[in-house]
Amino acid sequence: MLRHVNFMTNILKLPQLEIFYPAPTGREILFTAGGRRPSNEFFIEVSRGRKIFAVDKGIEICRDLNILPEILIGDFDSAESFAVNWARENKIPIERHPVDKDLTDTQLALKLIDEKHFVLITGIFGGRFDHLFSNVFTCAASKIKTCLVDEREIIFFVKGGESFSVKFFVKPMALSLLPITETVEGVTLKNVRWELDGATLRQNFPNAVSNRVEADTIKISADKGTLAVYFRFEGLD
Repeated sequence: MLRHVNFMTNILKLPQLEIFYPAPTGREILFTAGGRRPSNEFFIEVSRGRKIFAVDKGIEICRDLNILPEILIGDFDSAESFAVNWARENKIPIERHPVDKDLTDTQLALKLIDEKHFVLITGIFGGRFDHLFSNVFTCAASKIKTCLVDEREIIFFVKGGESFSVKFFVKPMALSLLPITETVEGVTLKNVRWELDGATLRQNFPNAVSNRVEADTIKISADKGTLAVYFRFEGLD
């Protein structure tokens, strides 16, 4: 039985699943970044009805699919010049930063919005581990609710006192719980092969990996700390 009484008032809808989450937020915004590119089909579906921020190389998929973002932000050290020129030709606002800077492009993009919004970030997986590490911990610490997504992998974050439900349209190959803070206490996870009830997970010994989903809907909550919930889907090489 879940320990929390937060009502599930919002639904984040993705092609593979729906996440029912607490605390009402404002409009959902999609960031498209410069990591592993999502499939065209996935990007078209998740961009529908959402405001788009192109983060550096993320402008390329927008250009290829002729989907206009609200803004292009970054230092453009990886974006192809033809894609940046396309943004200029279409009068897309551009916020350019120097390559030598203190914040990453994703951190700069997050500074443009407030915590009332929910941010999805695609083009975030693959590529350099240091970039992924930075993005995961940046999003986990942010007051803005975030979800890292593509057709192969999804990460969202559960913070102390929160309860979530996840309804699957496609069953993941694996579910892992990754402690972001030194400890995450009171972790409850239901409708999986190895359930948890008030468990404590430790960052220096992340052993709650490769669980198996055994129902269409799972429930997860935590009393204290911050937890990354990771799903892997078929098609990941």
